[in-house]
Amino acid sequence: MAAPLNKRFNRRRFFRLALWGTPVLAAADAALVEPHLLKVTRLKLSGGQPTARFVHFTDLHHKGDRAWLASVVEHINSLKPEFVCFTGDLVEDREHLAETLELLQQINVPLYGVPGNHDYWSGADFKVIAEAFAATGGAWLMDASLPVAGGAVQLTGLSCEKGIVLPAKPGVKNILLAHYPNWCEKLSPHRFDLILAGHSHGGQVRLPFYGALIVPFGVDRYELGCFETPGGTLYVGAGVGYFYLNLRFCCRPEIAFVEI
Repeated sequence: MAAPLNKRFNRRRFFRLALWGTPVLAAADAALVEPHLLKVTRLKLSGGQPTARFVHFTDLHHKGDRAWLASVVEHINSLKPEFVCFTGDLVEDREHLAETLELLQQINVPLYGVPGNHDYWSGADFKVIAEAFAATGGAWLMDASLPVAGGAVQLTGLSCEKGIVLPAKPGVKNILLAHYPNWCEKLSPHRFDLILAGHSHGGQVRLPFYGALIVPFGVDRYELGCFETPGGTLYVGAGVGYFYLNLRFCCRPEIAFVEI
């Protein structure tokens, strides 16, 4: 017996609305929802009592949205880390650098960081950046290493401008900061307990079961998240800001709270 006409029409209408509505909802989420929902990823890389607890964030691309950056700083402080690591791209235009550094100096623990490609391209004054990071008790690490967490961790930062890789220090945890994820393959013969990177933004727009639609140079297969690499465990952050279009889908802006 054939289904009643009104039921067939209702079924067809439902599928038609679903077909039309899904892209609209996805577009609305990508433009209006996800870009404003900061995610805190928790990484526990220690089986027992951790040596250090810290926050990693990357790719601010600050363009003048003071309220957004202030909220990121507030989230970081609320996690009560021992120190904070940043892996590049403070700004795209140096006119926003002063405000960026003003807000980042409100982080209430030492802030350590390395430059990204946009920091170079913008002509940002690295001396001014270094002074701002030092004011927090941290440092702007241009191919340099220093002890943190009472000497239990050696933190190394790469400029990614030169083929310099500083060796890991025996007997402590070794953390490497680099903007480009694929530098994990350039570290041999050195190996680190943790490599932190950014640059990819996770692609900003990701499709389920596929991944990022597009990623920039310097990423290769290391789009987002944790990877075991020749240089050690790599974590690639999704970034806080955006490049070109403020769109995110299945890839919220992120900071990571790390225990190592």
